[in-house]
Amino acid sequence: MFAVYAETLDNSEPLSGLVVGERPEPQPADGWATVTVRAASLNHHDLWSLRGVGLRQEALPMILGCDAAGIDENGNEVVVHAVVPDPSWTGDETLDPKRTLLSERLQGTFADRVVVTRRNLVAKPAALTFEEAACLPTAWLTAYRMLFTSAGVRPGNSVLVQGAGGGVATAVVALARAAGLRVYATSRDEGKRARVLELGAHEVFEPGARLPHRVDAVLETVGAATWSHSLRSLRPGGTVVLAGATSGQNPSETELNRIFFLQLRVHGSTMGTRDELQALLAMLDVTGVRPLIDRTLPMEQAPAGFAALHRGDVFGKVVFTRDHP
Repeated sequence: MFAVYAETLDNSEPLSGLVVGERPEPQPADGWATVTVRAASLNHHDLWSLRGVGLRQEALPMILGCDAAGIDENGNEVVVHAVVPDPSWTGDETLDPKRTLLSERLQGTFADRVVVTRRNLVAKPAALTFEEAACLPTAWLTAYRMLFTSAGVRPGNSVLVQGAGGGVATAVVALARAAGLRVYATSRDEGKRARVLELGAHEVFEPGARLPHRVDAVLETVGAATWSHSLRSLRPGGTVVLAGATSGQNPSETELNRIFFLQLRVHGSTMGTRDELQALLAMLDVTGVRPLIDRTLPMEQAPAGFAALHRGDVFGKVVFTRDHP
């Protein structure tokens, strides 16, 4: 079958190991489902995989991709949840120390077909296109969990979104505005700041700028470069939710005094559960909010999408589509 996969790993030249070609048909185990992929979306996780982060040499060749929407063998339109826990695990899948993601130990979604456990399938609302639904299981689910589970914000609260422009950050802006929050956002890029306003942010700022008032929560995916600003922007008792560190893991100052004196809460957040994905789909179905798609490409042109993400030339999500007879 057709697939986009990692053949080699290279930290300095990640795209050198990306291959568009043929791979064997997946063979589902008992109790697993086969999904014919109609659309799949690209994440930074896929680039990190090509660098060898989370993907072992001995697992190659590995079909990339965490996210997909398609049709199962019974004709149902479904969205694939990417977090696969150990079969013995019960409860929050993201807390299972033995969990994996599609494209780490299990073949991923950039292919004609992908096999997953039946629990990893969630019904796609008819109002969502396959392209829209394919954006949700990683970036948008991460944003949903950051806001409503980890930060626990409520309508009327205020939030700061650092580094708005990427898939997670743009999702946070759209979801937060739909939930009745006051939304501030930062970006280094003037053009991206303008587009974030169009997405629904109330005000946008350059990184490090003083906000009109301190916020209830900061949604942080940038890391070292914005860490001090995130802490300074919180009200006493506020929460910073950390779901990434694209600028580095080690800020020059941790500001522990500020954290304990103001009783700030630092909460790590990773992906989301199947139940949260189901709730996210219902929220989009009810509110009419839709993922921001930067570009849609036939899966055969996946290398062009990878290259754009690698350059940072993306605002929103890159989606790959696959036509089937």
